[in-house]
Amino acid sequence: MIEISTDKSRLDVPFIQNFLKDIYWAAGRTIEEVQTTIDHSHCFGIYLDGRQIGFARVITDYVVFAYMMDVFIAEEQRGNGYSSILIKAMLEDPKLQQLKIWRLATTDAHFLYEKFGFKLLAHPEKMMEKVIK
Repeated sequence: MIEISTDKSRLDVPFIQNFLKDIYWAAGRTIEEVQTTIDHSHCFGIYLDGRQIGFARVITDYVVFAYMMDVFIAEEQRGNGYSSILIKAMLEDPKLQQLKIWRLATTDAHFLYEKFGFKLLAHPEKMMEKVIK
């Protein structure tokens, strides 16, 4: 049985960090850093028969803006539609219904997010960033 929960006490932080430490967008993230990101985000765990198989988090002000981050499903569970279930749950979360703008960054999953109405930025020339390495 699949279950989505926003209860942070259920999150398997070592499982999350073990995945993130090797993935291109979060390579090298320590368990302490992962815990800090969890502490300051609206988090979603996805569980199969009570065992965590994926994770995602949203950084938000709960009114205007949300940024979706660290969305993943464990490799051995991919191909079963679980990422779509997770994203749908995030977008339908009652606490996030006032939001006007959702953003995310992806290198290789455009097809997934497009199913939920995400598009390339309409005005990328308006966006700026500062990256510190």
